[in-house]
Amino acid sequence: MTVAGFIASLVVGFAFVVAGASKIAAGDRWPTTAREMGAPAITIPIVPWGELAVGASLLAQVVVPIPAMAALVLLVAFTALIIVRLSGDDRPSCACFGAWSAEPIGRIHVIRNAVLMALAVVAMFA
Repeated sequence: MTVAGFIASLVVGFAFVVAGASKIAAGDRWPTTAREMGAPAITIPIVPWGELAVGASLLAQVVVPIPAMAALVLLVAFTALIIVRLSGDDRPSCACFGAWSAEPIGRIHVIRNAVLMALAVVAMFA
């Protein structure tokens, strides 16, 4: 793995660990906000733990490049959900990082995820 791939992996891994941990720390607020966002009910209890697992794997450089691929798939799904919600009039809270991200969704969330997706690709191939 190149230095660029290693750094990209660390950045995406850190983002996923913080996102998962902050959702868990939010307690009952995270599932409520996820439902308001339109997340499928079956995924709501799984997402924070999946983010932690993917993030920790990226940070630990375990089974490279599989965690980067998983991060990319999750980011595509999260971004698709945000884009669908942006196409309507409703702007629910993101809650991407638990209580730290209580602002309504907007283009900045899509841009942030696009940057993380690009970094995940770098982590996969660099």
